Amino acid sequence: MRLNRRTVLGAAAAGVLTAAARGTTPGLRDIASARGRFFGTAAGSYQLKDADFAATLARESAILVPEYELKRLIVEPQPGQFDFSGADALVNFASAHGLKMRGHTCVWYAANPPWLDDKVLSAPDDEIMTFFITKMMARYRGRFHSWDVVNEAIFPADGRSDGLRSSVWLKRFGPSYIDMAYHTAKAADPDALLVYNDWGCEGGEPWNDHFRAVTLKFLEGAKARGVPIEALGLQGHLHAYGPPVDQKKLRLFLDAVKAMGLKILVTELDVDDSTAPLDIATRDRAVADATARFLDVVLDNSACEAVLSWGLTDRYLHKPEGLRTALSGYLPRKLPLDSDLRPKPMYGAIARAIGRGATR
Repeated sequence: MRLNRRTVLGAAAAGVLTAAARGTTPGLRDIASARGRFFGTAAGSYQLKDADFAATLARESAILVPEYELKRLIVEPQPGQFDFSGADALVNFASAHGLKMRGHTCVWYAANPPWLDDKVLSAPDDEIMTFFITKMMARYRGRFHSWDVVNEAIFPADGRSDGLRSSVWLKRFGPSYIDMAYHTAKAADPDALLVYNDWGCEGGEPWNDHFRAVTLKFLEGAKARGVPIEALGLQGHLHAYGPPVDQKKLRLFLDAVKAMGLKILVTELDVDDSTAPLDIATRDRAVADATARFLDVVLDNSACEAVLSWGLTDRYLHKPEGLRTALSGYLPRKLPLDSDLRPKPMYGAIARAIGRGATR
């Protein structure tokens, strides 16, 4: 019998998943490490109370990023009142299990406390931003692999010639807020990798083309000004049944990023399956296919240092609202492990992509 590539890959995936479920093969942490890379995930401190999940997290992940615990809404709920308890719990877990840490995020237009916008717009100087960056990064100085210093500053739909998002930071300080943020971050923790994090670079639609062009121009300008942006974070929020990843365009884009001397990280990988058929096997295949289409290109670029999923298991995903959910019982399956912590086809797709990607 003649086997096509899809049949061979399917059989390989089945083998990976069966062995992973039995705990008889290396986890994603070890597979990535063998290729000189990191696999990791976002997690919440509350999830560490789940002993089964905590053990799985330690097995599968080499790098950890707080899902919420370092967003300003959580860290500084009231002006000058800081709460690092959740982040500290994650850092302590990482230290105990040999995981690296990522910081997310210092400057963002969203996930801010309600009081912040008015304070920013009336601020007499840049301390409302720079003090917060220093406060967070100095606390964990020397303990974090990388930080998303500025998150999602690009949004061409706002109509600016430079493509920047019309955030509260831009309104108060102008484009220079980005330079200030990175220089402040470099002073606070000189050894941490400083990342610019965003989404929208993987698709093939006209708006994706424009977004990639604006992003490259943004990064080139920052490099020319001596801004210490050292890596690009690709969020990787994919769609199982939406517009597919354009592999050719993504490859060319990442080659241009690498040519600037920047590293590349996949920072928030997940796959939206909300418009997929309800049949679980069909949905899981579509999620895995989208994952492979993305990672096969990203991991072929030697500048890619890490892949992090935005959550490791479906166990903690919220049940979507709406009539479709009520009538069908639909639950999202967008992450590598199911709600019982068993590996899904997406897990196999990640394992294969990391295992055969370019060695750093």
